[in-house]
Amino acid sequence: MSFEAPLLEVSGVTLRYKTPQHLVTATYRVSFQVYPGDRFILLGPSGCGKSTLQKAVGGYMTPTEGEIRLKGQVIRAPGPDRMMVFQEFDQLLPWKTVRQNVAFALEASRRLSGKEADDRAMHYIEKVNLTKFADSYPHMLSGGMKQRVAIARGMAMEPDILLMDEPFAALDALTRRKMQDELLMLWEDTRFTVLFVTHSIAEAIKIGNRILLLTPHPGRVKAELNSVSDPLEATVLERRIQQMLFSDELKETADA
Repeated sequence: MSFEAPLLEVSGVTLRYKTPQHLVTATYRVSFQVYPGDRFILLGPSGCGKSTLQKAVGGYMTPTEGEIRLKGQVIRAPGPDRMMVFQEFDQLLPWKTVRQNVAFALEASRRLSGKEADDRAMHYIEKVNLTKFADSYPHMLSGGMKQRVAIARGMAMEPDILLMDEPFAALDALTRRKMQDELLMLWEDTRFTVLFVTHSIAEAIKIGNRILLLTPHPGRVKAELNSVSDPLEATVLERRIQQMLFSDELKETADA
């Protein structure tokens, strides 16, 4: 446990939203803390509310119950202190080059302009190894390269926390593994704080240093676990998580 003050505090958060037919409870009284430099994972099956919870951290949803604080301040709206990277490849502006896409958020937020924005954009483009493609357009890039541009764009804003919602889920297996490795290398270089959503147990163990396991719908905290780097220990942890998730599935079936 860190002795630093938490960067992000999620306290007893219940999230609900309406569909044409129902009022859906996505999460129920979820609490956790993220510290500076954490690679914090929200892990759980589809429909457990992990992406909804991340949207609330981003300021796009208001909790029905509880509150979310960043640096002690209640989150009430989106802000440049939280940048999101999604799994979709079409999150880049197709009429702008890689360099222009990364610089766009800096210019739109009026944090930097002109040469300063371009210089910072190129700095983070270099960090994700895309310098040779700085003047290329999105349609000229592979899926993995587009995701690297999206990561560079988020990091160029130098947010307090980078929110990543299954950013590699749409990639093929080999590219996904490569992107996981590249993300970890980038983290080693800059030690940014990331809140990462995934339903892949293996990905959670590889990327995260801390893992919050959520139950099936509605999402509740099942356990908070520390990840491991040793392959044998990782295998044991993966089996443990599978057992915890499977026990919930059995209970859900029995209650049906």
